Amino acid sequence: MAVFRPFRALRPVPDKAAAVAALPYDVMSSDEARKMAEGNPLSFLHVDKAEIDLPAGVGLYDDRVYETAASNLKKLSRDGVLIRDEKPCYYIYRETMGERSQAGIVGCASIDDYGQGVIKKHELTVAEKEADRIRHVDVCDANTGIIFLAFRDSDAVASVMADVMGNGEADTDFVSEDGVRHQVWVISDDAMIGALSAAFEGIPALYIADGHHRTASAARVGVMRREAHPDYTGEEEFNFFLAAAFPESELAIWDYNRVVSDLGGLTEEAFLEKLGEVFEIVPFPDSAALDPEAVKPGEAHTFSMYLKGRWYSLRLDPGTIETGDPVKRLDVSILQDRVLTPILGIGDPRTDGRISFVGGIRGIGELKRLVDGGAKAAFALYPTSMDDLMSIADAGSIMPPKSTWFEPKLRSGLFIHELS
Repeated sequence: MAVFRPFRALRPVPDKAAAVAALPYDVMSSDEARKMAEGNPLSFLHVDKAEIDLPAGVGLYDDRVYETAASNLKKLSRDGVLIRDEKPCYYIYRETMGERSQAGIVGCASIDDYGQGVIKKHELTVAEKEADRIRHVDVCDANTGIIFLAFRDSDAVASVMADVMGNGEADTDFVSEDGVRHQVWVISDDAMIGALSAAFEGIPALYIADGHHRTASAARVGVMRREAHPDYTGEEEFNFFLAAAFPESELAIWDYNRVVSDLGGLTEEAFLEKLGEVFEIVPFPDSAALDPEAVKPGEAHTFSMYLKGRWYSLRLDPGTIETGDPVKRLDVSILQDRVLTPILGIGDPRTDGRISFVGGIRGIGELKRLVDGGAKAAFALYPTSMDDLMSIADAGSIMPPKSTWFEPKLRSGLFIHELS
């Protein structure tokens, strides 16, 4: 059963939260981060991407980057921008984007649960990226980036969340520059803390939705601290890491689409002919091009393709779908295994420069724009489901790259977990 416990968060005073909160470090380049943080000394990008405060040309993994991050974090605390709660608490973090919202519980997960597979993963990590976050966590002596976890719905957790959100105003409430509303409720009542702790003890598994590198790095730092303190009890903060855990029903995965720069030497006509051996191909009416939403796939195992100024619907014969393997039945796998590799010769989407990936939040219109601008074809996919994600993680399998896109992104800087 999962361990998910309260902690004394270091977090911004409410009237500074909007200035502090920042997008995760891994969704932007250094140049983009500099522009985002320009004129805002409180931005948490000064901690999570501290290279923006160093001269151009300093490497991302230079010792000075980590030292600057730690210094900037201490300054935010010293200046009273960040304050530490007096007792261990849970926190509700709700984001509202347009007409939908997602709310989860912020607390600390166990490095032992990660090592023993109670916290389940569905992606591989890259050693260089993992090493970067290990150094960042270790030098800052804190988990600064929040890890996005999911769990199968729990009535007990839902009951506490509804009670808290329905009977009190949020401690922190602001709208970020992208129009997303962020709200934080502090759960300091001992009875509610006890109820939540008991509820999580009844949850058999937590699933990493986003933040595989942050999770692996946090766990590794915990192990390093144990090695340095062989008399550890297991209750020290370094045995745990910062996370926000969301009920499955609160989350929605966006589509993650593909664009190819060429057709591997095939003409458009020859490509369509080969596709016809795999799919039933039906051109969309010309009027559909005027309404991007009209060409989005309406169900799993159907695809929309934009090629030479025209949208097509690609439908797979259900009898050809391998239902026994949760990875093979993913639409991202079907497209890779039946089109990208055998027809276009794109073997490894992680390394092949002929393919690019477009998150659904950028819209179907972005696919058309890219092809009209010089790419050869774009494929719109139906989103992977939360059940797919959890089933694959339960099976101990790994998803293909770029299978899931979550929005809105959890903001960094709203919660910091100190390791000592």
